[in-house]
Amino acid sequence: MHIGAHKICKLITESKNPGFVKIKVDAKANQCAAASKIYGIGIQSNWQRYYPMGSLAAHVVGFTSRDNRGLDGIELQFDKQLSGLAGRNTFLADAWPSRRPIRLKQQSTPLKNGVGIILTLDSTIQQFARSELLKQYESYEAESAVAIVAEPTTGAILAMVSLPDFVPANAGSTDPDKFRNRAITDAFEPGSLLKPIAAAIAIDNGTVNRNEKIFCEYGNYHGKGFGRIGEYGNHKFGKLTVREILVHSSNIGMAKIGQKLGKEKLYKGLKLFGFGKKTGIDLPGEVAGLLWPVQKWTGYSVTRIPFGQEISVTAIQLVRAFCILANGGRSVRPFLVRAMVGNSGEIIKMKQLPSAVGFVVRPEVAQWIVNDALVGVVNEGTGKKAKLKKWQVFGKTGTANIAGSNKRGYSDNDYIASFIAGAPADEPAVVVLVSIRKPNVKLGKGYTGGTVAAPVAAKIVEKTLTYL
Repeated sequence: MHIGAHKICKLITESKNPGFVKIKVDAKANQCAAASKIYGIGIQSNWQRYYPMGSLAAHVVGFTSRDNRGLDGIELQFDKQLSGLAGRNTFLADAWPSRRPIRLKQQSTPLKNGVGIILTLDSTIQQFARSELLKQYESYEAESAVAIVAEPTTGAILAMVSLPDFVPANAGSTDPDKFRNRAITDAFEPGSLLKPIAAAIAIDNGTVNRNEKIFCEYGNYHGKGFGRIGEYGNHKFGKLTVREILVHSSNIGMAKIGQKLGKEKLYKGLKLFGFGKKTGIDLPGEVAGLLWPVQKWTGYSVTRIPFGQEISVTAIQLVRAFCILANGGRSVRPFLVRAMVGNSGEIIKMKQLPSAVGFVVRPEVAQWIVNDALVGVVNEGTGKKAKLKKWQVFGKTGTANIAGSNKRGYSDNDYIASFIAGAPADEPAVVVLVSIRKPNVKLGKGYTGGTVAAPVAAKIVEKTLTYL
């Protein structure tokens, strides 16, 4: 224990009350036996959490305090169920060490064991996601990064990675900022990731037709009440269909779709997709993002929100929204706890998936967005680095500016590079989101979602589908 003998002797001889010399000592059985033979020394054993996977899924699993109370993650969310109840005997006794009861009637509370929790996470898929994300995170010297793998038909989360991460066993000496599960705590402007959602809402409402062409003003759209809108890379698009607007990621095309749709319908549609409210995932600390009440919208709002500005979302909200598109328009809620089990392995509580769910958009609309427009993004447009030989991938790039340090306008050098993908396109088995915050632009390797995030998402999709 590296404690001087004189200090231990002083504790024994000068203190009238028992006390701890050291807490949480990792000692072998023979060492404990030897120590217990020393006058004045006693050994008190206690159960401690053991985290065999180390940093893998640390933000989901969480960690406990010295007295084994949950402080974060599943450990905190289900602390009561995991801990159970300590048994207790209450009786009156005399002052002698024997604690002999002076009346026979006692009050007793039986011991109740805690339950075990089975997560939806697959440790192999979690390792795929963490490994691929970590390589890119370090290569681009990024500030932080997130990856999520979900099952679109159910909302089950198969992997959730947040970087930087930590080792739960060393939580006491860890920078608290590393405890943030950025998949649920960090809200950001999604940029172009929101375009397929807004397009689906507009088509579902009958506001736009898939085949109609929208004039994209050759890259310079301005007007009273909404300012000026340009295109990334100064592209000068003319007339584009909705599919072409998504494939080429036209800001002006989406702004015009927003104007045609109107603020009331756009707001209602975004709420149905789950934006502006918590998903309800079974983890502590989730934030709702920000979708202003429609009464606060301006001409800027209805033209900017369709391409992912003037709205903040979380990674888990985006995954939920794209799961809705991937499963044919049905509402789902992401979840992590599959079941609770007793000490004998019996199922105490099983996750019940809803037998009947509502549709956020019509199935044919969701299927067209995925199988036509978002497949086009990967095969022809900004997401070409997500192409795979064996599976047809669908996806969307997102490159969002980050607000400047003075909170006015956007920084010229700080971006969030994202890509959301799924496969196989005709019957999606997984949806994967990769989002990397502040890739170092000074490295000269790029900063867009198509360059930084798309290759990572593709590798996670490929490894996951091969494994499944």
